[in-house]
Amino acid sequence: MKTLITATLMSATALAAIPAQAGTVEDFLGEPIATAKDAATINARCEMVMTELERRLGALEKEKGTATVANTLKPYDELIGLLYAAGGEFVVYREVMLDAERREAAGNCESRIDNFDSTISLSRPLYDRLKGVDVSGEDEKTQYYLSQILEAFDRNGVSQDAEGRAKIAALQEEITKAGTDFDRNIAESTGSIKALPEELAGLPQDFIDAHPVGPDGLVTLTTASPDVTPVLAYAESERLRERLMRVYYSRAYPENQEALRRLINKRDELAKALGRENYAALALEPRMIDTPAKAEAQIEQVAAAALPAAEADIALKKEVLAELKPGVELDIFNTSYVATQVMKDRFDLDPQEVRQYFTYDNVRDGVFRLVEDLFQVEIVPWDTDVWHEDVETFEIRDRGQVREAGTVLGRFYLDSHPRDGKYSHANHVTMRDGVGDAPAVSALVMNMPKGGYDTGLMEHGDVETFLHEFGHLIHNILGGNQRWYGQAGVATERDFVEAPSQMLENWVYDYDTLARFAKNEAGETIPHELVEKMQAARYFGRGQYERRQAGYSNASLNYYRGPAPEDLSEAYRTWVNEYSMLPFPEGTHSEGRFGHLNGYSAGYYTYGWSRVIAADLFTRFKTAGLRDPQTAMDYRVKVLGAGGTRPAAELVEDFLGRPVSFEAFSEEVAQGTKKD
Repeated sequence: MKTLITATLMSATALAAIPAQAGTVEDFLGEPIATAKDAATINARCEMVMTELERRLGALEKEKGTATVANTLKPYDELIGLLYAAGGEFVVYREVMLDAERREAAGNCESRIDNFDSTISLSRPLYDRLKGVDVSGEDEKTQYYLSQILEAFDRNGVSQDAEGRAKIAALQEEITKAGTDFDRNIAESTGSIKALPEELAGLPQDFIDAHPVGPDGLVTLTTASPDVTPVLAYAESERLRERLMRVYYSRAYPENQEALRRLINKRDELAKALGRENYAALALEPRMIDTPAKAEAQIEQVAAAALPAAEADIALKKEVLAELKPGVELDIFNTSYVATQVMKDRFDLDPQEVRQYFTYDNVRDGVFRLVEDLFQVEIVPWDTDVWHEDVETFEIRDRGQVREAGTVLGRFYLDSHPRDGKYSHANHVTMRDGVGDAPAVSALVMNMPKGGYDTGLMEHGDVETFLHEFGHLIHNILGGNQRWYGQAGVATERDFVEAPSQMLENWVYDYDTLARFAKNEAGETIPHELVEKMQAARYFGRGQYERRQAGYSNASLNYYRGPAPEDLSEAYRTWVNEYSMLPFPEGTHSEGRFGHLNGYSAGYYTYGWSRVIAADLFTRFKTAGLRDPQTAMDYRVKVLGAGGTRPAAELVEDFLGRPVSFEAFSEEVAQGTKKD
């Protein structure tokens, strides 16, 4: 720990001069460089990492003699471990650093690391060495790992001639640049509007108090989640909601039109250079749902299952809106506000009453306690440097159920509150994979209200988001302790990774869970009858939500089934509106803020597919009880703890005792058709 922290305070020149080191990823990198004081320090660390990556790859490529697990697979795995650990660091720096210079330096290094990933995947000497490794005497996990590695090399075009590999490498570099530009534009595009004080009518008092009137007599509202969510849910002004949402839906427009077009077109060129019909076909090959046709069928299956509930949602909203504001049409700008009114009128549930029981501090502690109880771990403070005073740090220790009591399984950073230039949504980033006895390290970057009852009141949906993202963190940490970096943590197929987090969302509707931390300012526990109302209203809106998500998935898939369409915004609206119950109108450009078009590319369907898996996984908890120790421990060991050592379908079947089924999801969504 001390070595690296000292290094972060050294000059950039001195840091760059640190010699290359042999050994594990943890030995080389130490702790993440949380205290990087300027762009030069980040650049120096990047040079150090890139030099070591090049050294390790060069050594592997020059290796002679018989290729073995010890002299080829192990150093390859350590090379990959270093690549992704360093990559995770620079993702975090890009998302959280306080000034544009450091964020840009981090983004540039992230691009270099991504490009080096392509260099590795196109190294014919390395591929030939790996292909010669005999793993017939190794365990099944190692055999599976090597087979996955070789398949990825083949998929990436390593068998092409030198000219073909050079073309692929050039395309990969252009794709990385386009993706970095796309992500940066979103991060730096927080918009705002000015509003008259009286336009805040209907909003909670703590929200109004937190938005004072400026010298111009107006209130500033931003497109950050802590502003957008309450305005959409509570503001009585139709005009205010629409103005804010139009800005929100057009973030990074027009800046991202060119970046997105480059991203789509270069990926299409890459797919064709690799002999695939389109990029969607290439991207989906290693997933559970492995073809565009299967993805299209999955999207349609989810959308069809959700349609009756979605129609019931819309009918109920229109009914209530007609009572409140005769003649006003239901649209995407007022649907959240009307949903709030439906909750009050039809379910006797006032979301503003609910939020009085959820402060950020209490929610954080409640989520920690839930995870401790379910998975028999302990979460305690971790003393380390941070990049901002808001950042909190913790470590997770085993209680002796899986590892020796007190064993540090992982450490994590919580950067939970919004600020200028910071990543504007919520995500988990793996900074270290836990291999052997080395702890995993994660960062959770979110944008939640800060503090207690004066400033930190959270919507119940924010509580769900917190637990969802924390679920990814737990997956990374409890999935550590593997033999191979490439199988540690969240290393399963890309279209499975959301399922464990989505499954955990069920606990935020469980009274026994909420009663442990949901308390109002007077210290009173959330009433049982209030939670019952929340449960009764839970599936209202679910059908409409699934249809909208199907629309997003449709757009994600279709953007990557050929070159970029001439009008990106019109195409997006057309594809989303095929399923969304409330269409995106002309003048909206939501594709520019849709960050998943880079990271998930054609695979946004992952969220819908993962909800199918999550609903099925939860059936075992529903039967045994949400706090059943054996079920929770089986889930920890068989699903989370397995990391990427087996195909995800086998992990699910091992836990459930049968293959995954669509039935539980279908029954869950159908609950939205029930009347109050």
